[in-house]
Amino acid sequence: MKRRLSSFFALLILLASSLAAQARIKDLATFEGVRENQLIGYGIVVGLEGTGDTIQNKFTFQAMANMLEKMGITVNPKEFQLRNVASVMVTAKLPPFARTGSQIDVTVSSIGSAKSIQGGVLLMTPLKGANGMVYAAAQGPVSIGGFNEGTGGGGKVRRNHSTVGTITSGATVEREIPFSFNQEGELTLVLLNPDFTTASRVAAQINKALAGNNASAMDSSSVRITVPKAFQNNASGLAALLENLPVEADSRAIIVMNERTGTVVMGGDVKVHRVAVAHGNLTVTVTPKMEVSQPLPLSQGETVAQDQTEVKVDEEKASFSLVEGATVGDVVKGLNAIGATPRDVIAILQAIKESGAIQAEVRLM
Repeated sequence: MKRRLSSFFALLILLASSLAAQARIKDLATFEGVRENQLIGYGIVVGLEGTGDTIQNKFTFQAMANMLEKMGITVNPKEFQLRNVASVMVTAKLPPFARTGSQIDVTVSSIGSAKSIQGGVLLMTPLKGANGMVYAAAQGPVSIGGFNEGTGGGGKVRRNHSTVGTITSGATVEREIPFSFNQEGELTLVLLNPDFTTASRVAAQINKALAGNNASAMDSSSVRITVPKAFQNNASGLAALLENLPVEADSRAIIVMNERTGTVVMGGDVKVHRVAVAHGNLTVTVTPKMEVSQPLPLSQGETVAQDQTEVKVDEEKASFSLVEGATVGDVVKGLNAIGATPRDVIAILQAIKESGAIQAEVRLM
């Protein structure tokens, strides 16, 4: 147990120390406007082997009738008795600077009562953005990476999720999102984790690299950069230069705990004041017993069964230990000194936080 605890706490120290390492700007922030856009569309998957929507999903058969009518075939939706058709929602991400003719992946998800879309083919589906305009069209065979089969005895064999699939390079971009990045006179970096200290360090590092005063932190999440004359009409070159600059990121003191798995991760800036800690386990065991009362010989009494309950309480002995320190290493040593397990650490840290002796944000997963 001691060896396991030492390995566990050594991992915590390693994680905490890595937080202070330098990272590239491209790992800390993104350029404003350079982002993905969500696309969505309603489609129909055909060619299923009896695993499609049932007659209760009337919208599926109405959609089939509308599609066939556009092809010159008039049918009554009420006459459909198909089980090889399923209604699906098709979603995709349109990457930044995607050009007409580019291929993107799509996700196909059943919205009806289909048992599986394995082996199906998605018919041509227009994908729209939030503004209602069509930006791509999807079509092709669906891959679910698994199966959902029934056995002769009524059992089922299932692997992975059979009502959601993907089509690799299944959509073609039909419309571009206009964005003249190279002609931008100003660029804005948006931090993934807003922090005033990190924003100031990013601005200082950029100014050092450009030998000027081109960057300034606007707030905790954004840094504005004026494109220098040497990079006029070449903002892409400036972005390539800046995103590889190393910056030491800063963050708040945070302790993340997961009681279900016994996981505890502490940052290197966790502060703990001097505090006394005593931790012990109380075990209560309740054991039901059946006792039989026999009457005396030749008496008129009856044999009676009585329920008796035995209650046993075991309390683990615990002594007070002093825990204090300015670094996460001191905290770890203090908790390790009282023989705390990972799950004990969670309870102890919660109690220390409530006492006001720990200066960090505690997050429970």
